[in-house]
Amino acid sequence: MTQAQQTGRAGPEAVAPSAAQPAGAREPTLFAAIDLGTNNCRLLIAAPAGRSFRVVESFSRIVRLGDGLSRTGRLDDEAMDRAVAALRICADKVRRRRPLRIRAVATQACRSASNGVDFVERVAAETGLRLAIISPKEEAQLSVAGCLTLLDRTQTAALVVDVGGGSTELSWVDLTDPRMEQAHRLQPSRLPIRAWISIPVGVVSLAERFPEGAAGDRDWYRTMVEHIKTAIGEVEGTAPLRPAFDAGAAHLIGTSGAITSLAGLHLNLERYDRNRVDGLWLTRQDCEAAAERLLVQDAAARAAQPCIGPDRADLVLAGAAILQAVQELWPCERVRVADRGLREGLLLALMQERPGRRRRRRPRGAAPAAVTPRA
Repeated sequence: MTQAQQTGRAGPEAVAPSAAQPAGAREPTLFAAIDLGTNNCRLLIAAPAGRSFRVVESFSRIVRLGDGLSRTGRLDDEAMDRAVAALRICADKVRRRRPLRIRAVATQACRSASNGVDFVERVAAETGLRLAIISPKEEAQLSVAGCLTLLDRTQTAALVVDVGGGSTELSWVDLTDPRMEQAHRLQPSRLPIRAWISIPVGVVSLAERFPEGAAGDRDWYRTMVEHIKTAIGEVEGTAPLRPAFDAGAAHLIGTSGAITSLAGLHLNLERYDRNRVDGLWLTRQDCEAAAERLLVQDAAARAAQPCIGPDRADLVLAGAAILQAVQELWPCERVRVADRGLREGLLLALMQERPGRRRRRRPRGAAPAAVTPRA
């Protein structure tokens, strides 16, 4: 294991905000990505830097757009208000930074809600942002693209686990495929993903389906684990990669707020530190020990944990249960924590685009295609 793996540091790519530009320096070309999920609204604005990018501005807010969705089939009015308020902030930041390209996407909550399309139209009218509701397959591909630099190329295979609020995507990556040599230049759809699955269960929907009882209720926790194992089941196309897992030549990558919270707890951080969490290697035993620490606490005690807080206190054990279910179905000793994923994949895909024809230069101050100027 390298020193970087031992310390858990993921390297400089895509983690550091930009330093002030020298006087007279040319402004960098910027790109923007917005990811509206079932639980979070996230924005990244960045400039290309080698094989990755340099972040110049970021924003993240828990909006719980999917609150109650699993019971009603609709987006709640208050949840939509929270999401629109966060997206309005994103739109203002985009207008101020004037990126060359922007892509704004919505995932499971808008995919499954009966009023999801109506909500997207409301967002366009009130913020100017034009959200695209992406498919589960594209969501899985983008998550892998966002985690490329965390893949251990000395191994044979990797399983990327993207635990969202309303869905969970699993992607099996063949690390021996020759395309991995140029993976940073490939669009997400061309990455060597041998198999994938998306299940319509994430931390929000799982927590709503199995309400928490008394602290330390292991039967409740076990029920969530078994529910996820059943939902995943046997996945077509994974058999050729099973020997790599059996031989200890594969690893997991876990990307979600719940998994980064487990990592922060494992490190006993007094406050969340992305530079220490992103890229951290955990063992399966580390993950189970962190989950056990949380299981004996009630929601109030979990809320007091600095890397969890009140917004995730009722969701983090659902995330731990999903991760444990995957580890039981696809056992491997090492898990790499990713504080990155879909929005980073969006950015890299935007930067790799090569338009078929020369685009007309956008006038200074004009809005990019995915955001409409305010009246």
